[in-house]
Amino acid sequence: MHVPDGFFNAVTSVSAGVVAAAGVAVCLRGARRELDDRTAPMAGLVAAFIFAVQMLNFPVAAGTSGHLMGGALAAILVGPYTGVLCMAVVLLVQGVFFADGGLTALGVNVTIMGLVTVLVGWGVFRLVAGLTRGKVVVAAFLGALVSVPAAALVFTLLFAIGGTAPIEVGAVAAAMGGVHVLIGVGEAVITALTVGAVLAVRPDLVYGARGLAKPLVLRGAEGETTVDESTVGEPQPVAAGLKPFLLGGVGVTLVLAGVVSFVASGDPDGLEAVAENKGFGDQAADHLFGTWALADYGDVGGIPVGVAGIIGVGLVLLIAGAVGYAARGRGKSSDQIKV
Repeated sequence: MHVPDGFFNAVTSVSAGVVAAAGVAVCLRGARRELDDRTAPMAGLVAAFIFAVQMLNFPVAAGTSGHLMGGALAAILVGPYTGVLCMAVVLLVQGVFFADGGLTALGVNVTIMGLVTVLVGWGVFRLVAGLTRGKVVVAAFLGALVSVPAAALVFTLLFAIGGTAPIEVGAVAAAMGGVHVLIGVGEAVITALTVGAVLAVRPDLVYGARGLAKPLVLRGAEGETTVDESTVGEPQPVAAGLKPFLLGGVGVTLVLAGVVSFVASGDPDGLEAVAENKGFGDQAADHLFGTWALADYGDVGGIPVGVAGIIGVGLVLLIAGAVGYAARGRGKSSDQIKV
């Protein structure tokens, strides 16, 4: 749902930009409570993974495709504040280097695909996790599922307020909501599988799982002892180092962007399809960097999509990783960190 230039008037674009900038500023401060020297590299990996998986459009209906948004996934893995920062970096790199999402619409995209998906996805995740007594994968599935149509409906509302073409709000809302419910199912499956895989390997690195584990009961000759509940689920020093996990995650991300991207669906995504069907697709303006070699993921410059994807993964990994380190808390003891 990358919004192009031309869909929104100047007032709406600037207003969304202000909201996005304020949200990112708040999240830069909030991320200090979520990141430390041990977990900061996860910001780079999560952002790069989302960038790669967003390249993998999957069919959802006749002539329409969808792709991961990633807001719920980012929030669950690294926390809601850091999740917004990850999404902002992904959208910035896509908009500037790949002409995916307009430059004047960057604030709209960060607001919709960053703030809305993270807030809704994280809120539903926490609610469901509480109701299901800590079933993280189930909560991740439902949080991701709801976040996508929520973002689609916010887009419709913004377009009704400041769009550059008249629309029938009810019809567009129904079309956007309908197709993005289907896309949300794909989002939910990808999110649940990813969270489940990380939980199986490094549960200590899943931010959303902190505090949700059952108290640990130790049984010995003298009876049973329950571990202090205040420490359950908190990030603890672990025997395994972080480097193997990070290297493995980067490897998987590079395979997705460099190899699997070749078989992604070429059909228009949900927003593009609805825009064409409802008559406002021609409002899209040419991207300022639309002639760059990497535009449209290498198609403009004749670069194979896999090569463009690998370049994008590298850019996102470096920028998001740097942001994660810059935003991390400084109060953690380095002698407890094993990298």
